[in-house]
Amino acid sequence: MLQSANTPAVNRPNSVAVGTIVWLGSEVMFFAGLFAIYFTLKTSQPDLWRESVTHLNVPFAAVNTLILVSSSFTCQFGVFAAERLQSRSTGWKPSEWGMVEWFFLTYALGAIFVAGQVWEYATLVGEGISIDANAYGSAFYLTTGFHGLHVTGGLIAFLLTIGRAFAVKNFGHKEATTAIVVSYYWHFVDVVWIGLFLVIYVLQAAG
Repeated sequence: MLQSANTPAVNRPNSVAVGTIVWLGSEVMFFAGLFAIYFTLKTSQPDLWRESVTHLNVPFAAVNTLILVSSSFTCQFGVFAAERLQSRSTGWKPSEWGMVEWFFLTYALGAIFVAGQVWEYATLVGEGISIDANAYGSAFYLTTGFHGLHVTGGLIAFLLTIGRAFAVKNFGHKEATTAIVVSYYWHFVDVVWIGLFLVIYVLQAAG
C-alpha cells in the first residue's frame, strides 16, 4: 500500500530510539551514584567541603552551563530539520538551515563547554585542587570528568551524523532517525549537567 502524502516523514518511537532511552536509563543510575558522593562528602567532611568550594568560580560555571543548555535548543532545531528530511540549508537565514548547520552550531557550543571545563581544571590544579589532593578533589574530577567524557562522545556522534548526511545521496528516514537518537543522548547529558551544576556550584553557594 502506498504511503499517504500526509504521513509524517519520521515515525516515532522505533526500536533504535527505545533502545537508546533504555540505555540512558542505566546511565541515570550511574550518575545518581556520582551525585551521592557529593551529598555524602558534604555531610561527612563539612570542613573540607567549605574549604574546597571557595576555589570554585561559580559565575564562570554559570556561563559555561548556559552555553551547554543553549546547545540543546540548537540540537532540537536540527532534529526538526531532520524530521522534515532537510539535511542542508536552503538559504542563509537560520529559519532556512538544515540539520547539518544546526548540528555544526551545536557541536561548536559543546566544544566551547568542554574547553571551558579544561580551563577550569587548569585553574583549580594551579590552586592546589587536584584529583589526588583530597576527597573533594577526587569527587569533583570524577563527577565532572565522567560528564565531560559523555559530552565528548556526543560531539563525536554529531560529527558522524553530519558526515553521514554528506555521504548519502538522499537524506532519508534512516538518517533522520540517527539525528533523533543523537539528540536524545545530547539532551540527556545537558540535563545531567544542570543537576551537577546545582549540586556542585549552587549548593556550595547556598551552603
